[in-house]
Amino acid sequence: MTGRNGEGEEIPLTSFGGSSWAGILIQPGATGLDMPPVGIFSDESPNLDGSIFRSARTLAREVMIPVYLYGIDRPTVNGLKRRLFQALNPKQGQSVLSFTEGDGTCRRLHAYYKGGMEGSEGTDSAGFSWAKYGLSFAAMDPYFYPARSESIKWIFGAGEPFLSRSKRFFPMQLSNGVLGGSEPLPVNNPGDVAGWPIWSLSGPIKSFTLTSPTGETIKASPPSNGSDLVPFGRTLTIDTRPGRKTVVTDLGVNYWSRLDVNPVFWAIEPGDTSAKISVVAGSGKATVTLSFDPRYASYV
Repeated sequence: MTGRNGEGEEIPLTSFGGSSWAGILIQPGATGLDMPPVGIFSDESPNLDGSIFRSARTLAREVMIPVYLYGIDRPTVNGLKRRLFQALNPKQGQSVLSFTEGDGTCRRLHAYYKGGMEGSEGTDSAGFSWAKYGLSFAAMDPYFYPARSESIKWIFGAGEPFLSRSKRFFPMQLSNGVLGGSEPLPVNNPGDVAGWPIWSLSGPIKSFTLTSPTGETIKASPPSNGSDLVPFGRTLTIDTRPGRKTVVTDLGVNYWSRLDVNPVFWAIEPGDTSAKISVVAGSGKATVTLSFDPRYASYV
């Protein structure tokens, strides 16, 4: 567990934190770590029994994690409490709850602390050198994320000779392949729900079209003066994530107005799918990089 939007002190909950045997340990009974809650929206008809389904959306997730604080003396357990107070303070940002399986798979949930550390001295919840809490969190984004993003890179433009002309034949070195035209390219989303991509397009690029399997398109036509849309050495980033949705270059230039009308920022569905990418490169090689964070319904 790490506070301050993942930039604070990391507090392990499954092992002691130092050479001494004082520490904070997670206890059995955690709740809210599997399927997130879902809101169902429906309409009632005066002429029909029941209701008519309209839509559904995933709601914020409530999580409770019981922990046990054990110190070698009173000052030690009080120090553990203060560490938790500082790490969980929601005014300092979200807490990052990390869950690691035996095979090394790690998934993270971002959540705000809501309560549970109010304390109850003199009961079976606390003692001279120990305390038990049921930490309560609210995850506004209810999905778990892996430690690393998925990333795929494609190269477009004029190719090079299959064998290098500038180097000796042995040891043999093959040139990198390039793509041309418009073709469906395989994409795999290992998550449970759709993921929102971040596209990075590095020039020289005169125009591009990014099309989903169902036809949604992000497109930019070539400039009327014949120049490159994305010049050599520059990178255009299209962030399709909800709440962000930006189209800017590495120099901070806003490219919203240079996209064709009515762009649709589409998501990558779970499983094996494809993206149809069309890039007209300038004089040289252009690259397109697709990155996204798979989203999981559970920590497992």
